[in-house]
Amino acid sequence: MTTQNLALVSGANGHLGNNLVRFLIKKGIPVRATVRNIQNKSPFAGLNCEVVQADITDKASFVKALQGVETFYAVAAAFKLWAKDPKKEIYDTNILGIRNTIEAAVEAGVKRIVYVSSIAALDYTNLPTKESNGYNPDRRDMYYNSKNDGEQLAFRLANELGIELISVMPSAMIGGEAFAPLNVSYNILKLILNKEIPVDTKITLNWVDVNDVAEGCYLAAQNGKSGERYILANEQCMTITDTTKMAAKLYPNLKLKTPNAVPKFVLYSVAGLMEFGASLKNEAPKLTRKDIAMFSGLQQNFDISKARKELGFSPTKPEQAVTKALDYLMKHEELLK
Repeated sequence: MTTQNLALVSGANGHLGNNLVRFLIKKGIPVRATVRNIQNKSPFAGLNCEVVQADITDKASFVKALQGVETFYAVAAAFKLWAKDPKKEIYDTNILGIRNTIEAAVEAGVKRIVYVSSIAALDYTNLPTKESNGYNPDRRDMYYNSKNDGEQLAFRLANELGIELISVMPSAMIGGEAFAPLNVSYNILKLILNKEIPVDTKITLNWVDVNDVAEGCYLAAQNGKSGERYILANEQCMTITDTTKMAAKLYPNLKLKTPNAVPKFVLYSVAGLMEFGASLKNEAPKLTRKDIAMFSGLQQNFDISKARKELGFSPTKPEQAVTKALDYLMKHEELLK
């Protein structure tokens, strides 16, 4: 594969990573894709890209993978809100991964890094939230902590080591191509279609089409300023309940019911029961008491004027993004199982 303007996408079998690979290929950019498990080739069927093995916890694997690369899209991370040992499995993995991959990029002579952060690394004290508000003071979740501390570490390392680094901060990504297991956001749409959300949690999500985020990553590489952060989201969020109402109108044959509003103490009780049941099965609960404490009633509304102005980012409206994503799930029934 030619190394002319070669781009590397890490975590390329994940939801954003895979759709970003597809976007770059359509742009005519030669792409190298890294996966932790090289046997996982199905997401790359029919794609003209080089697939190599690399793990963010193994720096040497990235030094090798990044040879000849001009732009490194650092997508790979432990993206989950629950783990048996969240500090070790989520926080420590992500922080180590940032250090390893940035140091590897410098050693390999990479010109630019587009680091995929998250809206988790934003301060929601004043709405609409914008990049200049700073970092999230809420320290109750290890994934959120890894994104807040990780982005600051990424900027510090890039500055110390002399490499261009731009941070992009996506919200709840849905749409595009998807593979099992679904990401956290897409899985909520699956729960809605499978009638597995019985109560109104008052949790909101800022839905964004993953194809728009993929384009935003590319635009950040082209137009973004090193040392800057850009929100890749929509202006307005939507509650899970309003999303369910949309799905009910789109698919009346499913007879989806609007989740019932209940007092907060009932929400905590429901979440506690879900946590207990999930612990017996040794799996992630659909809802936790921490989810209720952190997200119930939180308005995830953003000022995206910086990304619009400096990058040329122009996302699909959330209602359209949800409609397309639901349609994709309905056409791919295997993802609903």
